[in-house]
Amino acid sequence: MNRGTDLDQHKVVQLDRGLFFVSYKSAEDATSPPRVMVSPAPGHERRVELVLHPDADEPVLWQPNSSMVVRVEAPATLLVQVLPMRHGGSRAAAVRIEPITPGSPPTLTRTAMAYASPAVSSPAPALTQDVGPGLHVLAHVAGIGDVMVGQNAWIAGPTAPSRVEGIMLDWPDMPPGVDIRYAVQFANASAGNSKMVPLGTFAGTRGRALPITGIVLEMTGTSDLQFVAEAVFLSAPTLRATGRRVVLSGPTGREPLVGLRINVEGTQQAEVAVSVQPEPARPSRKEASSGRVRVFRSRPRQDAAAAGTGSARSSHP
Repeated sequence: MNRGTDLDQHKVVQLDRGLFFVSYKSAEDATSPPRVMVSPAPGHERRVELVLHPDADEPVLWQPNSSMVVRVEAPATLLVQVLPMRHGGSRAAAVRIEPITPGSPPTLTRTAMAYASPAVSSPAPALTQDVGPGLHVLAHVAGIGDVMVGQNAWIAGPTAPSRVEGIMLDWPDMPPGVDIRYAVQFANASAGNSKMVPLGTFAGTRGRALPITGIVLEMTGTSDLQFVAEAVFLSAPTLRATGRRVVLSGPTGREPLVGLRINVEGTQQAEVAVSVQPEPARPSRKEASSGRVRVFRSRPRQDAAAAGTGSARSSHP
């Protein structure tokens, strides 16, 4: 919106919400130019803010090439009045009102927004790899920075344990009807424990030396999917948990998280394996004409109960 006009006494200008630059361009009487006074229309005072030069004490442009800024919170009416400098003097002046636009930020994915967030800063650049489709896991690792992996890949972990201070989950191609939320826990209860957040939200801290001591993963919806998560807590064996709600923490709940791997898989149980083995030979007076065959049904390995409604078992890394 550009407005340029020769003003005679006064002008009423309708402005939308925004920031505007008011510029006194020229005057018909160059030797004794009129002054230009800017003010909100009666009743619109709360919608309009006049931003003046530090040395100015009233919203008046005294001569050509002077200017001010107008900030409009909601559509409002602005009055621009031209007043002669002397009795019978000229009232003709050219004033232009131009919008000041901030531009538009580039469209960011939820993952990119996590890197661009000004609320927290990373002391080191993010380390990324070709994570492929499926669940993406971003973690802030002490001394390394942000690390992103695909599902079923370790962040830190048994071979390279490091303190994990924050995580973010994302799933660009997540099946419809699925909802995932998660939370992190700290040894310090005042650090914002157990606040469940949606996909694409960073949970935890960066650069504050506050290691995570627990993680909660929760999946809802009609899908037959579930979490399969493994975590390594300092001085504790690797913990493995499965289920639509999983809680991971160390033996005392205060051990720092130093490794994490998260996968998503179907909840359908695999078919029970059947093995066929000949019966071991037994001493007998009569030789058997043929070896007998027995059928053994292997038992599926049962996971020990984990905290929460998911199940977990421990194994050494």
